[in-house]
Amino acid sequence: MAEGRCYLTEGEQRFVWFILTLKKKTYNYQFKQYAWTHMILLTVFAQSSFTVANIFEGMFWFLLPASLIVINDIAAYLFGFFLGRTPLIKLSPKKTWEGFIGASVTTIISAFLLANVMGHFQWLTCPRKDLSTGWLTCDPGSMFKPEHYFLGDWVPQWWHALALGLFASIIAPFGGFFASGFKRAFKIKDFGDSIPGHGGITDRMDCQMVMAVFAYIYHQSFISPHNFSVDTILDQIVRNLTYEEQKSLYQQLGEIFRERQFMQS
Repeated sequence: MAEGRCYLTEGEQRFVWFILTLKKKTYNYQFKQYAWTHMILLTVFAQSSFTVANIFEGMFWFLLPASLIVINDIAAYLFGFFLGRTPLIKLSPKKTWEGFIGASVTTIISAFLLANVMGHFQWLTCPRKDLSTGWLTCDPGSMFKPEHYFLGDWVPQWWHALALGLFASIIAPFGGFFASGFKRAFKIKDFGDSIPGHGGITDRMDCQMVMAVFAYIYHQSFISPHNFSVDTILDQIVRNLTYEEQKSLYQQLGEIFRERQFMQS
C-alpha cells in the first residue's frame, strides 16, 4: 500500500509540474509532447506488462492471441486486396467489409486449429516461474483435457479459443482504427520508419496491445479461478508460505485425512 501511495504522489507531482511549466507560446508543443509520452506509456509499457503476465500463465496465452492478430491482419489484407469493394471505416480508407468479414472467419477457424495444436504441448500450457526458454512438464489442468458431452468429446480450450478468435477478429482491429485516428490527428503517416513500407514497431503493435489486455483479463476472469492443478497449488505453497506455515498446513491436512479415513471406516 505504501508503494502505491508513493507512486500516486509522484504522478501527481509530475502532473502539477507539467501545468506549472506551461508557457503561453508553446502550449501546442507541450501538449503534443504530453500526449506522445502517454501514448508511448500506453502502447509500450502497459502492453508489455500484460504480455509478460500472459507468458507467466503459459506460452499458450501469449502465442495464441498474438498469432490470431497476425493471421487477422494478413487475412484482412488478402481478402481486401482481391475481393474488397465496400469501404469499412473512414479512418482507414483501405479497409473493406469484405476484408473484415473474410479475416473474421479465417481468424476464428485458425483459433480452433491453433488451440488444438498448442494444447498438446506441455511447454506451451504450463505456467512459468520465469522467462527462461527451458522445457516444462506439469499437470496443465482440466482446461486442456477432453470432456465428454452428448455430441462427443470436447476440450474446454476450444471454448476459450472461440472467445479469443471472436475478439481478435471483431474488437481488436479497433486498436488499429484508434492508431489511425491518432496519427491523422497529428498529421503523420506512421509512428516510425524502422520497418520499410509498414512504419515502425508501434504501427505493428496497435492491435496486439488491445489483444494482450483482453487475453490477460479473460484468463484472470474465466481461467485462473477454475484451473487449479496439484502442481500449481504446490508451487504457490512453496513460494508464498514460510517453513512454519508449510509445516502447520501439513499437520492440518494430516488431521483432515485422518478424520475422513475414520468416517469411512
